[in-house]
Amino acid sequence: MTKEERYSGVFAWFQENRPIVKTELHYTDPFQLLIAVILSAQCTDKRVNMITPDLHNAFPTVEALAAVSPDEVYAYIKSVSYPNNKAKHLVGMAQKLLSEFGGKVPSEVDDLIKLPGVGRKTANVIASVVFDKPAMAVDTHVFRVSNRIGLTENSKSPLATEKELIKHIPESVIPKAHHWLILHGRYVCLARKPKCPECGLQQFCAYFNA
Repeated sequence: MTKEERYSGVFAWFQENRPIVKTELHYTDPFQLLIAVILSAQCTDKRVNMITPDLHNAFPTVEALAAVSPDEVYAYIKSVSYPNNKAKHLVGMAQKLLSEFGGKVPSEVDDLIKLPGVGRKTANVIASVVFDKPAMAVDTHVFRVSNRIGLTENSKSPLATEKELIKHIPESVIPKAHHWLILHGRYVCLARKPKCPECGLQQFCAYFNA
């Protein structure tokens, strides 16, 4: 099987069987999603969704979040991973949005990564989910699944994986592809014991056919 055939088969299957796909993080505007994605680093979406309603109620605007101390934010997010750092990042992010971006979440990855707590993965999530840009966020699930299926070959870094995926996936499909791969890794292609018997990608998967 050629790489082109594998890519075509994998994403045709996703399109047919998972036509509607979106982030599992809850949000109502770009600012809320940015907060949620920052909080989700090394933490489950389920846990983030549990705490963000109270956090958003307490600090409903960029201005409100920028005006408080990290200690005040910490009280609302203490159950997530690395709450001290994330509290500092959230306040710093809000302050940076006000000072450099007029209080609006920017759409470009190069601008997003200037914000505290925002790495390339987070920036790509915002760019693709909110602004429908062809940005591929590579988290641990995308990295693992891409290598295991054979979409990438022995990729050594998330950035290398991102570049390889973008090279082969049509631009119009990339925003969906990001979610397809994440959810496949989260629920089917598990790290320790992938659920190969119930996976619809068997015929295209390098791991299954090795």
